[in-house]
Amino acid sequence: MTRDNSWLLSRLDRLWSSHFADVPQKNKVFIKFSRVSKFRFGSIRMHPRTKETLILINGKFKETSFPEEIVDHTIAHELVHYAHGFSSPNKKLHQYPHRGGVIEKELSERGLKHLSLAYKKWLKDYKKTLRSK
Repeated sequence: MTRDNSWLLSRLDRLWSSHFADVPQKNKVFIKFSRVSKFRFGSIRMHPRTKETLILINGKFKETSFPEEIVDHTIAHELVHYAHGFSSPNKKLHQYPHRGGVIEKELSERGLKHLSLAYKKWLKDYKKTLRSK
């Protein structure tokens, strides 16, 4: 299957329905590939006027050499931000989006610990490849 924005949307829909079903979608949420970056794998933002949420995924992840688990982890990470009220109309649950490991705790509670483990292993290898270039 081609990794395009439709593919990303299907990954988002699958993760949301199977692991974030309790999180109401209070606004329009879009997902798409963005520019290629070495270190920023995803981001989430809410348009100040339209209040639509946009999730951006690193354009590098279009390449099938990047495991699907890494793409899923990135999407799930951004969904946790949405659930916690960052770049979404949901009530903000924390002052800071990453403090105290809240992302990994939430992913684990939602049955996605396997994605966190795959991500940690992959990140270690990915950093090695960057150092060798």
